[in-house]
Formats: sequence, structure tokens, C-alpha cells
Amino acid sequence: MSILKLIAPCKDYIWGGNRLREEYGKKLDSDKIAESWELSCHKDGQSVIDGGEFDGKTLTEFIETKGKTAALGTNCDRFEYFPILIKLIDAKDNLSVQVHPSNEYALKVEGEYGKTEMWYIVDCNEGAELLYGFKHEITKEEFAERIKNNTLLEVANNVPVHKGDVFFIESGTLHAIGKGILIAEIQQNSNTTYRVYDYGRVGKDGKPRELHIEKALDVTERKPPKYPTTAQDSPQKTEGGVKTLLRSCEYFNVNKLEIDGTMTLNADEKSFKSLLFLDGTAEIKDSDGVQAAKKGDSFFVPAGDGEFTVTGKCEVILSDIV
Repeated sequence: MSILKLIAPCKDYIWGGNRLREEYGKKLDSDKIAESWELSCHKDGQSVIDGGEFDGKTLTEFIETKGKTAALGTNCDRFEYFPILIKLIDAKDNLSVQVHPSNEYALKVEGEYGKTEMWYIVDCNEGAELLYGFKHEITKEEFAERIKNNTLLEVANNVPVHKGDVFFIESGTLHAIGKGILIAEIQQNSNTTYRVYDYGRVGKDGKPRELHIEKALDVTERKPPKYPTTAQDSPQKTEGGVKTLLRSCEYFNVNKLEIDGTMTLNADEKSFKSLLFLDGTAEIKDSDGVQAAKKGDSFFVPAGDGEFTVTGKCEVILSDIV
């Protein structure tokens, strides 16, 4: 199995900008690109393989052909579906205030996983903020009343952000990406979002976008969250650069690689590897050959592919399952 270069499906949500097109080479027949789904087997947007034996096939088709354990690794056997979804998100405007359900609730109500996610701040405007939980604990009744009378933002917790910050957004956490922020998001493989406040905006049909009040009331944690804005571990120097563990949890394991030279990595039989290039250029080499990589490229390394190298000067988000 060779390393697969992926083409990302893109979304043109109303709050998006054009950085993903202009800086990351994403393509969509629309005046804006809000998200690119860099690693996805979700029905709402599938990664497509670019080149090689499986050119033009979806990543899902590749996995079905090779077999789930062979392609994804033994650490993924515990998941019924492909475990994660990785995005680049360009917020030119504020996203809606929203919350994601737990696995238990989402599987029962929506028929898919809930969503715990991690945000890495790729870039942001000076003074940019995001909304993360509540300033103080509130009751369910107060939460409902504030949604009804449009005073929710008065008790929402705003957090200043800086390039390189890391946020771990557990299911049940009220949140919203603020305008002027570019994010790499690693999340559970789910597209279930409960919107509770949307700044009075309307969709393409000219009507206010749907809110999901009752479901949000069911699942939202109404206490202030803990929000460390740093990586989980300190940067570690290694051959070819620096490796930093951003976040590890039961759903995903994410490292940032700052490569200046040649770094050797290994896709063993336990898990696939996902590489998302945030900056720079490089060459990826395994036993089957060499591929060029640049800012905005995404690659899937099947489990069991063995050692491979990344040579160049670049910044990479490396994700796998532990």
C-alpha cells in the first residue's frame, strides 16, 4: 500500500472567506470557501484520491477494497465507522454559537457519533477571539431564557487567541470560532451540530438559519470549561526537526511536526497516519516511491506501510489513533 494524496471536498458556508483558495490551493465553484475536509470518509463530503492505482476513488472505496483493519490499523477496530474528520476552517466572520452532542446522545438521536474536537490556531488577526463555554455556571432554565431573549452572549466566555494555540472542545461544550481565525480542526467523524445563536443571519434562501434549541438544552454542559491554550506536551527535538504533542484522547492523537531536514516516521499495523501540510514544501518517500508535498496538501498513509520519510522545510499536522 502506497501513500495516498487526497483531494479535499470544500464547503461554502456563509461565514467563510477566501484564504483556503488563495493560500492553500483549494477549489470550489463558489465565491467563498469556509472549510476544506482534508481527511474525510463522511457521507457529507468524501476525500478523493489523487494519483496512483486508486486515482479518482474515494478514501472510503480504498478502505473497503483493502479491508478496514488492513487499511486503518488494529487501533481502529473499536470504532464502527472511520474515526476522525480533519478540516481547515477559514472564519472570515463569526461562526454560529453551537454545541455538539456526546456519542450516546448522537447515536440515539442522529444515528452517528457525537463530536469531540481539537482546534489548532494556524493563523489569526490581531485581537481575534473565540467563544468557549460560559463565564460562570448557569441553570438549564437560564440557558433557555437567554437563548429566547438573545442575551446568551452576556454569559458566554470569550477567549483571546494567538497563532499556535490549542483548544480541546469536548462534546457538550458551548463554542464558536470568531472572525479572523484560521483553524486546523481534528474531530470525531460527525457532522452533527446544534446551533443556538446565529447573530440574526439568514441563509442562501433568505430565511434565518435553523436553530436546534431543545437538543442543545439536552446536551450542553453549563459550567465554565478548563481551557489550556497550549500543547499537551513540550516540543521535543528529534532527527530532522521538532515534534510537539498537541492533544491525545480516546478519539485521536495529534502532533505538530516542524521539519527542517529529513524526519523518519512509521505507519505500523496499529494505525494509519494523516499528514496535513500547513506550510512549506517537502518530499514524502516510502518503499513505493517519492511524492512532492506543499502547503495545503493532505496525505493518508495506510497502516502497515512501515517507515517513510518527510524531507524539506515545512510544518505538518500528524494525526493517528492510539
